[in-house]
Amino acid sequence: MNTYVLDAFALLAHFKNEPGAGRMGELFAGAAAVGQDLPISAVNLAEVIYKTIRQFGPDRAQQVLGEVRQLPIVVLGVDEQLALDAAVIKGTHRISYADCIAAALAQRLGATLVTGDRGLEQIADLKLEMLPR
Repeated sequence: MNTYVLDAFALLAHFKNEPGAGRMGELFAGAAAVGQDLPISAVNLAEVIYKTIRQFGPDRAQQVLGEVRQLPIVVLGVDEQLALDAAVIKGTHRISYADCIAAALAQRLGATLVTGDRGLEQIADLKLEMLPR
């Protein structure tokens, strides 16, 4: 199985049953079948939670967090080098810092970043799987 990194867009697509939800289900099933967790940075998970609070309230955000813990996902912290790698991306591209964290994590792991954020296409050496919007 390819290595994939998730960004907030990917998880939100799953939880909001958006067009990319079917593909996310496939990725979760594939990861579970081989015992391989899908990485997401703590920053990108926090983005999912704050966006859920804004749209659906804190109770739904707590439910989402509980559901994340049941999925084949591993939440990775942001160390100094990852933060600096993301800063280099941010310094040369007009995308959010949270997206830069996801991109830097995917690059570190030699993984494909699963997203629907077209702004990430600016990063020439980043492998992407674009979810439908």
